[in-house]
Amino acid sequence: MRIDIITAVPDLLDSLLGHSIVKRAVEKKLFELQIHSLRDEGLGKYRQIDDYPYGGAAGMVLMAEPLDRMLTKLSEQRTYDAIIYLTPDGELWTQNAANQFSLKGNIIMICGHYKGIDQRIRDLWVTHEISIGDFVLSGGEIAAAVLTDSIVRLLPGVLGDMESALSDSFQDSLLAPPVYTRPAEFKGLKVPEVLMSGNFKAIETWNEEEAIKRTKERRPDLLK
Repeated sequence: MRIDIITAVPDLLDSLLGHSIVKRAVEKKLFELQIHSLRDEGLGKYRQIDDYPYGGAAGMVLMAEPLDRMLTKLSEQRTYDAIIYLTPDGELWTQNAANQFSLKGNIIMICGHYKGIDQRIRDLWVTHEISIGDFVLSGGEIAAAVLTDSIVRLLPGVLGDMESALSDSFQDSLLAPPVYTRPAEFKGLKVPEVLMSGNFKAIETWNEEEAIKRTKERRPDLLK
């Protein structure tokens, strides 16, 4: 899999994605990540990438020409299965979406900035518009890092134990059950005996019951 991220502030993504699971996946050649500075396709002497919006609204908008140039250049090099624009008015990102996108080959992510991008890029190029929640960030870089991390950890070989990803919250529309590690007792609180029993069937039943209980208490909407 390859993900190309187009951004006005590439240094921000370097710090977000240059560590942990994503970094190890790149080093193992299980995944390819390319971060592109939109300034490389900026206009004129000062590499302009933004301008005032028509209609007199406040803020700045990422211009169509630099984005179109970069998208054209990337699309001439390979075929992309999805071109994602990170935007608060997009479809909400879920674990199910991460599962689906982890099966794709090549993906482009466009990070909005300021007041967003020229609508014509959305009309001409974008295949998926994604939001990570009902709030506004200064740019799409954090959202792009969220999507990238949630996708890459599902790729074969990235995690040492693939079952770890399959048992994460939301994989089966349930929140994960409580987890414990050593010591068996801490400040008067003990690990449930069933988890130390070695009875894997009983442990599986306990995990399922606790997952349902936690989901009912915290996210009953998921059970619908």
